[in-house]
Amino acid sequence: MKVYPDTSFIVSLYLSDRQSARAELLSQSNPEFCVTPLQIVEWTHAVEQHVFRKAISEEKAQRLHNSFASDCTSWVQMSVPESAFDRCAALARRYTAQFGARTLDTLHVATALELNIAFFWTFDERQMKLAHAVGLTTN
Repeated sequence: MKVYPDTSFIVSLYLSDRQSARAELLSQSNPEFCVTPLQIVEWTHAVEQHVFRKAISEEKAQRLHNSFASDCTSWVQMSVPESAFDRCAALARRYTAQFGARTLDTLHVATALELNIAFFWTFDERQMKLAHAVGLTTN
């Protein structure tokens, strides 16, 4: 099963938070994670924000980056299709006033749609509502 894991899901896999147990449980089904540069960039920022807030040390951040990079080698590497940006704008016009999804949230959903990945895992409530609205199967 190919799964597009949003950054919120990925962060919960590596950094202990209230969703970590659920992320671990879902990951036990051995999904085929699909990762794009967008997730990698957001992941990097999320980890470094934890360092900035003094929630983790720089050493821990480096270990997390190494672990994530190692795991990414077994995940399906994909590019964000150019068409995802047009789809993102269309989704924004149709759903943002309803759900309040942010730009990157909408771009993740648009990317999953453009890559024909039916399973979208996220812990972001607004993003999950958007994913449901456009027919993606969520966690």
